[in-house]
Amino acid sequence: MSDRHAQIRAIIDAIADMSRPPLVMGVLNVTPDSFYDGGRYESFDAAIVHGMKMADQGADIIDIGGESTRPGASLLEAQDEIERVVQVVKALSEETESAISIDTRRTVVAGAALEAGAIMVNDVSAFTFDPDMPALLGRLKPLAVAMHMRGGPEDMQSHTRYASLLDDVADELWNHASRALAAGLPEDHLILDPGIGFAKTWRQNLVLINRLDVFGRFGRPLLVGTSRKSFIGRILGSLDPKDRLFGTAGAVAMAVARGARVLRVHDVAEMTDVVQVAHAISASEIEDEAA
Repeated sequence: MSDRHAQIRAIIDAIADMSRPPLVMGVLNVTPDSFYDGGRYESFDAAIVHGMKMADQGADIIDIGGESTRPGASLLEAQDEIERVVQVVKALSEETESAISIDTRRTVVAGAALEAGAIMVNDVSAFTFDPDMPALLGRLKPLAVAMHMRGGPEDMQSHTRYASLLDDVADELWNHASRALAAGLPEDHLILDPGIGFAKTWRQNLVLINRLDVFGRFGRPLLVGTSRKSFIGRILGSLDPKDRLFGTAGAVAMAVARGARVLRVHDVAEMTDVVQVAHAISASEIEDEAA
């Protein structure tokens, strides 16, 4: 495992280097009820095998979550979440070169995971669910992802009315994320996520992906997670997340073209190819034909 500070700096530098493709974050849900892979990696052994596989496939970051945040998901006890994730975080941080992220809304879980070897906190509530989260981030200074969501997983899809979708999502997200900066989190450690699928209709998701540029005024890189989500099924007429691989590829390619610098995906090998090709096309310029 690399030195913690060196690993954080390497991720920051890689995200900022626009000459290289965006980073790929592999999803590792150690849960029984996530919308796509719930139950597959619930055991410690299965989680480690899958995490090592994603690392071998080129995942820059592995995002480990112990609580489902799918629409309608119920709240999990903090101790149950800790028991699901901490040993997985520790093992994968010791056995892979991929950076380890903890996907949690709780300060106590984030703290335990950071102590176990994680270097990133991915909070779907943008540091609002747990009032102590900004202080923790300011004190330990990990990388931190703030995602836009209204309400919680249990009721977020009843909060999809916006006066101005783009302005409201951007302003709400920044207002929440700024609390961590005020608490001492270095600005270059902050990553923003527009929250595709969280308190958004399927059409609103499309607009946000197409207009990622509205977040540019904050000067922070964007993480976008579209992998196998229901808006893809709505477009394709498929209710089963298993049938959304190629639809996900289309959404990932568009997110790269619109400026996303981290892509959160279930299918690391396939989406790494998509990211590389989409980046190469997006970064291309007219050259002399002789070249």
